[in-house]
Amino acid sequence: MHSIIIDRTKRLGEEPKTGHNRWHPDILPILEVNPGDEVILQTRDCLDGQLNPESTESAFSSIDAGAVHPLTGPVMIKGASPGDLLEVEFLDIQPEPWGFSAIMPGMGFLRDIFTDPFMVHWNIKDNWATSSQIPQVKLPAAAFMGVSGVAPSKSQLDLYNHRELELIKRGGEALPPNPAGSVPNSGLPSSEGLRTLPPRENGGNLDIKQLTKGAKLFLPVSVEGALFSTGDAHFTQGDGEVCVMGVEMSATVSLRFKVIKDAARKHNIVWPRFSRDGYYASPEWAVPKRFIATTGMPITPDGKNDGENLTLAARNALLHMIELLTERGLTREQAYIICSVAVDLKIGNVVDVPNYVVSAVLPEDIFQ
Repeated sequence: MHSIIIDRTKRLGEEPKTGHNRWHPDILPILEVNPGDEVILQTRDCLDGQLNPESTESAFSSIDAGAVHPLTGPVMIKGASPGDLLEVEFLDIQPEPWGFSAIMPGMGFLRDIFTDPFMVHWNIKDNWATSSQIPQVKLPAAAFMGVSGVAPSKSQLDLYNHRELELIKRGGEALPPNPAGSVPNSGLPSSEGLRTLPPRENGGNLDIKQLTKGAKLFLPVSVEGALFSTGDAHFTQGDGEVCVMGVEMSATVSLRFKVIKDAARKHNIVWPRFSRDGYYASPEWAVPKRFIATTGMPITPDGKNDGENLTLAARNALLHMIELLTERGLTREQAYIICSVAVDLKIGNVVDVPNYVVSAVLPEDIFQ
């Protein structure tokens, strides 16, 4: 049995030998394992303990954004080499008893609409999450790791940084390297390391809710030993994570690795893949029997058709779901949080031009 044990009363910067919050090939492994070994990793929450059960919205203004996604690792898997495919099997994910969700100004899919801060504290017990901030809701367990990835090679690092800087120049949004809040706090990993918010070919912040216990994640290996790290655990989340948070928590994850030699090179596997042999959650939640859904199409508020705009269709489906929930007596902020932690955005079609369809699906049984 191999493990990395952390002190959750301390920030990652106070225990830098337990992890990192940038992607860089020069970050040294802190654990070496053989394929087939069981590995136990304790993880911090996505904000590195900057919020706690007593926190209020007033704490948002002092959050160090550069310290998000404290990852536990890297773990070197012996025998893994560039061109191989790393299989990561999630054996178990055990939550800590407190979690949170929040609307933070400037973040989220509807950041232009939801500009006021709002925080929800979740009590996690007996495979359920409940909150006094949304007292009519009870969420079932479906824990998964939001961030799981391997180190990029130096050439990948340069490519990813270059293309994201190019995106910024074209008016897009991206987070360039920034040493503020970084761990390690010096050297090339600090000055040129990749920020963890966007996922990339090496994995990272995938936020795929189906990666619960029993799932297998496949990552193309680009450096010797693969250098795997994980963090950002969620107790549950809707497909979309629209306010930028699921039910965020600290957790203990058990993993097993397998190295599939030369598979990434041989089959030209560049992007992450995943699989599983059973339901990712209890069947009544993975495929809810009772649900309500809204739809969206690419029509602007003033009635213009923005054909084939899947993002606009998703936005409209989400706005319609928020309207539905407010009709039921929830505040708009409560409704937005529910959409982030429990609503699944599903693509109906991407062929019926000009009006692609996205549905927002909400299980009715979360309501007590």
